[in-house]
Amino acid sequence: MGNNSSWFFILCSLFVSASASANVQNKVTNNPADELVATINTNRTASNSSSLYSNPGLACIALQYIKAYQGDCSVVGGPNAKKPDNSLFAETFAPNCAVELSTLTQITGRLLGCQSQYVKPSLAFTEILMKNGKSVEILQSRNHTEVGAAVSGSDGGGPYFWCVLFSNGRSNSSFVVEGGVAKISRPGCFSGASDDCSGAIGLSRRLNLWVIVVSGLISLGYVFRF
Repeated sequence: MGNNSSWFFILCSLFVSASASANVQNKVTNNPADELVATINTNRTASNSSSLYSNPGLACIALQYIKAYQGDCSVVGGPNAKKPDNSLFAETFAPNCAVELSTLTQITGRLLGCQSQYVKPSLAFTEILMKNGKSVEILQSRNHTEVGAAVSGSDGGGPYFWCVLFSNGRSNSSFVVEGGVAKISRPGCFSGASDDCSGAIGLSRRLNLWVIVVSGLISLGYVFRF
């Protein structure tokens, strides 16, 4: 029985340690979409292009843009690439974000990528979004004045979509949200949302945590049995 008790305390310690690790990761991550915008602006200024205003209304629309793909990674890029209809911006995206229709502004560029596994924002930028010379051209365009970024899994798991929308709107007068706060929707994170967001990757972390716990319970059952 003493041996079983030892295993029980080890398992409890393991659970607490895993939970603490997840909490630390959440604090470090905060909002991956904000990190992506920071990476974009760093790369723009390094190439002598202006830094872009992070517009939360545009960013919320970027998350809605992701959701329009309904988790189908196969239609992002390549010969089957598709784009949501322009009409969806006024009919669906803006209302879902509480963006005032009269403030919708031209989209001057977009970067969209998708893959099965979640990666850090810096890697998403270099390995997923910067796929070719066209992507670099879009990134460095001097037509952009503002940016909105979003990341989301499908129902909290893979595949993971990354979306960046650029616009030539004027700060504080384009993609204006009612009440000053864009609607938060899950799963997913968007830049400028003023909240610590790990919604895009939270499920994968919880699954990893439960794998540890379940494995420990199996081991504990083995000890009790023998």
